[in-house]
Amino acid sequence: MQKVGFRLQVRMETMADYILHHENVWPEMLEALSKTGWHNYSIFLDARDGTLFGYFETPDLEAAKSGMAKLEVNMKWQEFMKPYFKELEGRNPDEGFIQLSQVFYLA
Repeated sequence: MQKVGFRLQVRMETMADYILHHENVWPEMLEALSKTGWHNYSIFLDARDGTLFGYFETPDLEAAKSGMAKLEVNMKWQEFMKPYFKELEGRNPDEGFIQLSQVFYLA
């Protein structure tokens, strides 16, 4: 299982709505994530500056990303979420996140 950590930057003025939407993620989106290999998925947000840290596990990162990229529900979700983030440079959030390197693990 690959462990994936990533970072994005949420716009401060959109943070409350971003949180609300993630308290009510579309059921079809949750099902799509599970079916395409996104497991133990968590998102953490620093309310002081909008730094977002995400973590998930997957058998195959490229397969998980490409599986989601083919789904209409993901395309709609990414377009819906795009305005909440800084520094995407025209990319969708699932294309623009910065993947972090794991430097420590304790089982």
